[in-house]
Amino acid sequence: MSGGITFVDPLAPRAYSGAPGQMNGLGGTEATLVRICEALGDQGNIVVRQSARAGRQEHIGGVAYEGFDIKRPLPEDPATIVVVNSWKVATKLARQHPDARVHVWLHVFPGRHNRALATDLVAAGVEVVCVSATHAQWLGRFLGADAPVIRHIHNPIDDHLTPDNTPRDPNFLFFASSPHKGLAQVFERFETLRQRLPGLKLAVADPGYLVWPTGRVPKGVFLLGHLEHARLIQCMRRALCLFYPQDQFAETFGLVIAEANAVGCPALLERGLGANDEIASDPDQCIDTSDPDAIAARILKWQAADPAEPLARARAEFRLSSVVNRWASLLELSSAPTSKSQTKISERIAI
Repeated sequence: MSGGITFVDPLAPRAYSGAPGQMNGLGGTEATLVRICEALGDQGNIVVRQSARAGRQEHIGGVAYEGFDIKRPLPEDPATIVVVNSWKVATKLARQHPDARVHVWLHVFPGRHNRALATDLVAAGVEVVCVSATHAQWLGRFLGADAPVIRHIHNPIDDHLTPDNTPRDPNFLFFASSPHKGLAQVFERFETLRQRLPGLKLAVADPGYLVWPTGRVPKGVFLLGHLEHARLIQCMRRALCLFYPQDQFAETFGLVIAEANAVGCPALLERGLGANDEIASDPDQCIDTSDPDAIAARILKWQAADPAEPLARARAEFRLSSVVNRWASLLELSSAPTSKSQTKISERIAI
């Protein structure tokens, strides 16, 4: 293949695709890659290469899923290469394929030991795609004056996610992330809140890709384990809010926040932490979560709202059609997919 687009994921713990059940135990990064690639699959030659894929190839949704060996150049001759999270792999591929345009698609905040990566990226001609404006601005400050080209394209939520007539439970709070994203602190703050509002309950959904110590599980907490995407959305529709009062883990985007807002569920978030203020659909969702009175006041305000009225809304720029248009422009493709193809993607991909 010549002139196509190759996405490279050298870090996922196992192979995956958009086939049913393939995303179980994986996170939002992998699901986002599949959504974007399969939405673009009818516009060009799209290959997804994964280090964890040994031998077996798949062709799903117009995308070829194949293996990746860092020791060898890509068998195809792509016009564009997009590498997930690894700037080292991106710079090596740029040297191996000097005629290709190379991007590193960054979903994380680099550690301090990566501060010198700007020189290598610029020397190799590698550009960076972040997942939020907050993320891109942070990376620009982190890398300093010698930073490469940095842009951002948000992670997508499905176009069809909207509020429905599901009754909202004023006492049902929901946490839907990996436990390393501040769950121990969430437990502490829920226990304090429940002393004031003893009727509250907190359900915790865990995607299951990382075991993390969270200490004692407080009374009123229910552990749901991994939920299929449809069930996750159903819980968001029923919940008073996503309950994320923690200041220890910063999100570069926060897909579950955007999805919850899209179905009318607000998120209780730490103000100024990561991309929280950018992703939340209104500023009322971001507060000082170290203040128990502020947490209680926000919960009481939402409890007093009309249960038939959504407490949040979708941000149009996060919709799949908008996000795919931005990727199509970056990759110099023609246009976004049809709504019919988007529906097929959302039906098959669950996280």
